[in-house]
Amino acid sequence: MKKSLLKIALLATIICTMPFCHKLDVPITSALTPDVFPKTQAQFIQATGPVYAALRGNFALDYHFIQSQSTDESIMPARGGNWYDNQGYLMPHYHSWTPDHGMTGSNWNWISNIVGTTNQALAILGENMPESNTTKAQILAELRMVRAIAYFMWMDLFGNVPIITKYGDFEPKTNSPRTEVFAFIEKEIKEVLPNLSTTVDATTYGKPTAFTAQALLAKMYLNAEYYTGKAQYNECIAACDAVINSGKYAIEPRASYLQQFYPNNGPAMKEFVFAIPYDPSMAALPGTNGFMYHARYDVLRSQTKRFNLPFTPSAPRSTLPEFYAHFEKDTNDIRNKQWLVGKQYNADGTPLTVTTTKKGYDQFYTGSDGSASFTYHVEITPNIVLRQSPALFDCGNDEISWNMGIRNIKFYPDATSINRNQNNDIPLFRYSDIILMKAEAILRGGAATGGATALSLVNQLRAQRTTSPAWTAVTLEDIYSERCRELAFESWHRNDMIRFGKFEGKWGFKTNADTYRRILPIPTFAFTLNPALKQNPGY
Repeated sequence: MKKSLLKIALLATIICTMPFCHKLDVPITSALTPDVFPKTQAQFIQATGPVYAALRGNFALDYHFIQSQSTDESIMPARGGNWYDNQGYLMPHYHSWTPDHGMTGSNWNWISNIVGTTNQALAILGENMPESNTTKAQILAELRMVRAIAYFMWMDLFGNVPIITKYGDFEPKTNSPRTEVFAFIEKEIKEVLPNLSTTVDATTYGKPTAFTAQALLAKMYLNAEYYTGKAQYNECIAACDAVINSGKYAIEPRASYLQQFYPNNGPAMKEFVFAIPYDPSMAALPGTNGFMYHARYDVLRSQTKRFNLPFTPSAPRSTLPEFYAHFEKDTNDIRNKQWLVGKQYNADGTPLTVTTTKKGYDQFYTGSDGSASFTYHVEITPNIVLRQSPALFDCGNDEISWNMGIRNIKFYPDATSINRNQNNDIPLFRYSDIILMKAEAILRGGAATGGATALSLVNQLRAQRTTSPAWTAVTLEDIYSERCRELAFESWHRNDMIRFGKFEGKWGFKTNADTYRRILPIPTFAFTLNPALKQNPGY
């Protein structure tokens, strides 16, 4: 299914909340206030649009980049000066970010944008929707769940953040300790759970359901020992069971695993507990970008025709050998097909070749015939080498450089895109993650339930991913590797590395082992807007 009817309605909702929409019979005012908007049921629904547009905002770009590039999952070195961007991609790799790091600042700004936009919608709808409206409780619960998701991301990245729930409250708020933020999110989720829908179909796609709430609780409880110092593995298992026992979800078969991430994915995906819809025609909320640019960053320039793309990709992002090693253990695993590595071929099976010059192929070529024509079979090599300048994080500006590093095409290139933006919806919570979280929680000391063991749960998933024999034993290290294979490029790897004690390790060119880097610094500009903030330890 391309997209659900709800998604189409959601797109219209978002677009019609933008300033250029003239289809609503709403007075032109300088502010969206309860006395002018909304009044009708259609307008009540439309008023939620900016909240979902805000959530979509920078999720697929800035948020994904900081979650992935601060780990061994991906790296974006400069290539002949391209993509150096004032150390923008160097800092996440080296764990050397500062309060002035652009990506750090854009994530803070985006998440606070979600919170502020949601607070506004809650205030307006809370006042304008009559208590007799049978959808009021559910709509407000869904919005509070979006805010809870935003606060989870804020807490996970920045640790100690201000808790702001009242629209129009401009009094500076200091940071609340991470333990208090955790408790606030948990309380919010539990309060709204009874009013969230338990329907899982096209009508609820893209909106938080009761199972979205349980998935977020499971994620919080799995990380609770790190976040709060108190292990809550039994609570994690209970939240996972609420999703599993609902019977609403299933593990996608091996044959359709990769299709979950195609440009035409959507509510038909049986594993999507909560997904964020993307569509190139969707207008971005002011202050966010709304970009879903995976192919732009991951596909080689020489593969433009191979994937029938209407634009030339930039291809700066690669995967490090340390991460790819998790996939080399099982050649029968369908998840291996999300990678571009080795000799490359056209769609018809013929070798993909590029004609350049000897100097264009290798900028360090010293022969006298450097301008002579040279044709080569494109080969993606696994190692990243800073041939041009280690200090500038630069591999060089030649064909050897641009073909360095294994590429991930899990979110398959979208040949219908007209502006580099892709149609692929991005899951935040998938059923396979629920299965793996329960297995991990059991291994970490939680009580097994429903006759399931950590081993049976992992084998349940692997039965739909590989034709290799079932495992006979499972360790936490096995769970970690399985999460790498299953959830690659889904913005969970930083969270996993921290929980498994691997975030201070060495990979690529990174050697920094400072534990305070597990949370980001509060951006410099945030202190100007809110002088009550306090900088995180170490910064």
